[in-house]
Amino acid sequence: MTSKKAAPNAQPAQRVIKKYPNRRLYDTDTSSYITLAEVKQLVMDSEPFTVRDAKSNEDLTRSILLQIILEEETGGAPMFSEAALANIIRFYGHAAQGFMGSYLEKNVQAFTDIQAKLAEQSKTLTPEMWAQFMNMQNPLMQGMMGSYVEQSKSMFDKMQEQMQKQTEQMLGAFLGKR
Repeated sequence: MTSKKAAPNAQPAQRVIKKYPNRRLYDTDTSSYITLAEVKQLVMDSEPFTVRDAKSNEDLTRSILLQIILEEETGGAPMFSEAALANIIRFYGHAAQGFMGSYLEKNVQAFTDIQAKLAEQSKTLTPEMWAQFMNMQNPLMQGMMGSYVEQSKSMFDKMQEQMQKQTEQMLGAFLGKR
């Protein structure tokens, strides 16, 4: 009799959620139907999962994540202003679409990393130390935010350089074909 043990450093199997034509979501791990709110909780808990169409097996994960964002945005306190959403829409189909997606992704990750560092450091703070820490005069807070701003600026500069190189290549190819 052999037992199936996961390797000590093995990644857990990715959870599969099936979406049926009646729009219900079925969690294959728990063998039960779940709600969009429960899928959101999986995201909040950093649980790896994928959403698949029950008939075609098409990956619907992005669609479900966008649906969660839509519900959050139409709920109480939206994260994006109308102007920000309009600007994001304008990048679709634009030559810089790929750069913008990458830029946003890297900035969100950098912000998430800073937030995680703050959370880790806050575990050892007393309420008095926390109040002092949150004061923007705090050198550590200024350093972390400065680091984020610098990282964001660096990513933007790289994006501009890549766009300039592509423009030069396109113009070179265009002007060379006369």
